[in-house]
Amino acid sequence: MKKSKYIWFNGKFVQWDKATTHVLSHGLHYGSGIFEGIRAYSNKKDTFIFRLSDHYTRFFNSAKVAFIKIPYTQNKLENATLELIKKNKLRDCYIRPLAFIGDGSIGINPSNNKINVIIAAFKWGTYLGEEGVKKGIRAKISSFSRMGVNSFMTKSKISGNYINSVFAKREALNAGYDEALMLDTDGYVSEGTGENIFIVRNNKIKTTPITSVLEGITRDCVIQIAKNNNLEVIEQKFTRDELYIADEVFLSGTAAEITPVREIDDRKISSGNPGKVTKIIQEEYKDLVRGISNPASNYLTKI
Repeated sequence: MKKSKYIWFNGKFVQWDKATTHVLSHGLHYGSGIFEGIRAYSNKKDTFIFRLSDHYTRFFNSAKVAFIKIPYTQNKLENATLELIKKNKLRDCYIRPLAFIGDGSIGINPSNNKINVIIAAFKWGTYLGEEGVKKGIRAKISSFSRMGVNSFMTKSKISGNYINSVFAKREALNAGYDEALMLDTDGYVSEGTGENIFIVRNNKIKTTPITSVLEGITRDCVIQIAKNNNLEVIEQKFTRDELYIADEVFLSGTAAEITPVREIDDRKISSGNPGKVTKIIQEEYKDLVRGISNPASNYLTKI
């Protein structure tokens, strides 16, 4: 992550290092915040934010689930995002909106504490590394289960929920892997620490249904691209051993983009190289987000 000049903070553009909050903010103590991850991409001519409105719609849905009343309209935040990228003179960048409960009451009940909203935009490469995108990553099944649907809300990006992912990620890295794959409370494959998961078997794509995982925006793109290429997509639970015997495995997410998985639990996936279906999805996704294949797409907001 590379610092930018400005962060949008409660309606104002402030210097990066001055975008601070009180140490007794409720969100800092209890994880009472919600966030999004958005990307902007450029081609030789233009820069586009990818699925800006879809991300902010999910942002407001997360706020609704989390009992956080955002003091700005969606249109205001979308316009602030565009202006922020312009002020920071950015092209390819990662965008992080965050709303969190501020200081006041220190108990579990935040009472009438102020809701703070920030938007940051900065240069940040793909989450699992450029080498991982090209050659695939090594993953392990985490000893931490993804929290059940009656323990946390799967349709919202609530900050506190992600401690589950933090534990799994650190465990995987400490064991020498690139990423953790998490099972649900019934033992079926759920998702990565910040990505949806897909497997390919016999030219059919299978992914975990959204009953127990986040409704990934990149996940939705993958499904659309697959169907445009006459590839069957099945939304169905599957087990860890089906991962091992899959022809291909890949992860999707705004941060991770489309990242192949070459090995899981020290078992090579097929040849150990990204497969043909994964490469099709990768290439078409790359062209889509950069406005190469369809610059008039309603998924693109031109800066």
